[in-house]
Amino acid sequence: MNCDIFIPIRLRSSRLPNKAMKEINGKPIIKYLIERLQKSSMIRNIVVCTTIHESDNKLVEFLKNEKIKVFRGSEKDILDRFLNAAKEYHTEFLIAVDGDDIYADPSYVDDLVREYQRTKADYIQILGVPIGFTPVGIKITALEKICRLKMTDNTETGYGKFFTDNDLCEIKSIRPSLKTNFPEGLRLSLDYQEDYELAKKIFNELGNDFDIDSVLKFLNERPELLRMLSDLELRWNEHWKKNLANFSVRDI
Repeated sequence: MNCDIFIPIRLRSSRLPNKAMKEINGKPIIKYLIERLQKSSMIRNIVVCTTIHESDNKLVEFLKNEKIKVFRGSEKDILDRFLNAAKEYHTEFLIAVDGDDIYADPSYVDDLVREYQRTKADYIQILGVPIGFTPVGIKITALEKICRLKMTDNTETGYGKFFTDNDLCEIKSIRPSLKTNFPEGLRLSLDYQEDYELAKKIFNELGNDFDIDSVLKFLNERPELLRMLSDLELRWNEHWKKNLANFSVRDI
């Protein structure tokens, strides 16, 4: 079974430009994420899905030098980018790990693959954990359907809603059991300069072989960091709502 991780990312971000190539101890953040995901035992390929825009040439050059697979596609239409990458790599089931989600847990990747093996669901999501840790799983036949029916070429923000909010796909949800409490709505993705400064603290303290409970324990011991994240959450939500894709689809 061909299960691959696709990482959508581009360097031309308005909030934190060049974020994937920002370094921690001399190593770009994208490499930290890929090294984490390589611990998954159930995937075949890790493919960074970036854009054809010249601003991403630096990222592509770095990835190729690191022997990391790259696909270049639409700048704004992530779903189209995924579909064309899936055709190139003959993918049956993709695990989408946003390039912003630098703490993504490889054990959750394996959980998604197991759930797909068990159910063959169209879209599998992980609920009940902070933003920034959770990949999603997408069956390629479902992706093909959505790409045929969607009414926009900008699917950059909120692309999961095309699957979950249109009654076209079989949805399955996984709810992991966590040992550590966290504030409702906690967001740990890489969107702002403050997120980058936090990432340096986390990776320097925990290395790159940690699980979600280790990060939550680290934050709970530093309430000032949780307060900072709470302030950023408001900005993130405003940006998300403002840029949310039109996820309506044509009638079948």
